[in-house]
Amino acid sequence: MFRPPFFVSTTKPMDARAPRYVRLVRTIDRFTDLTGLCVALLNLPLVVVVAYEVILRYAFNAPTIWAFELTYQLYAAVFMLGAAYALHKGAHIRTDFFFEKWSLRTKGLIDSVAYLVFFFPSFAVFFVVSAQEAWHAYDIAERSEQTPWRPLLWPFKTIVPLTCLLLLVQGVSEAIKSVYAARTGVELEHKEKVEV
Repeated sequence: MFRPPFFVSTTKPMDARAPRYVRLVRTIDRFTDLTGLCVALLNLPLVVVVAYEVILRYAFNAPTIWAFELTYQLYAAVFMLGAAYALHKGAHIRTDFFFEKWSLRTKGLIDSVAYLVFFFPSFAVFFVVSAQEAWHAYDIAERSEQTPWRPLLWPFKTIVPLTCLLLLVQGVSEAIKSVYAARTGVELEHKEKVEV
C-alpha cells in the first residue's frame, strides 16, 4: 500500500514535514477534540441539577421552578455542540450497506461530492437562519414560557448557530480527508466503526 512520505517515522516532528493541508486537518481535529472535551464537561452540571431536583422533590417535597428548563437546555447543548466531535470520530449515522464494500477512492469521491453539494450549503444556510433567530431572541429579550422561571432564550438559541459553525469547521477537515482519499486511495485518518 502506498504511504506518503509524511507518514514515515522520523525524529523530526511530523507536522514540520507534512503538507499544509495535513497540518490544517490536524489543527482542526485537535480543536474539535478540545471542544468535544469541553462539551462533555457540560454533563457535570447536568447531573448536579438533576440530582438536586430529585433530592428536593422526593426527599423534601420542594421541587424547583428552574430545574426542568435548565435540564433540557443543558442536554440540548451537549447534544448539539457534540455534533462536530461526533462528525470527527465518525459517529454519525451512515448507510454502510453499500459504502463499506467500496474502495477508499470511491468512498472519498462520494464523501467529497456530498460535502461540497449538500453539507456546506446546508449548514451555511442553517447558520445564517439560526443566527438571525438567536439575534432576534436577544433583540426582543425573548423568554421561555415553559415554567414560571422564564429564563432568557437567546443563550439557548445561540447554541444552534454555534453548532453550525463547529460543524462547518470540522467539515473542512473531513472534506480535505475525503478529497485526499479520492485522489490517493489512502486515508489521512482511519475511523473505527462506532457502535451505538
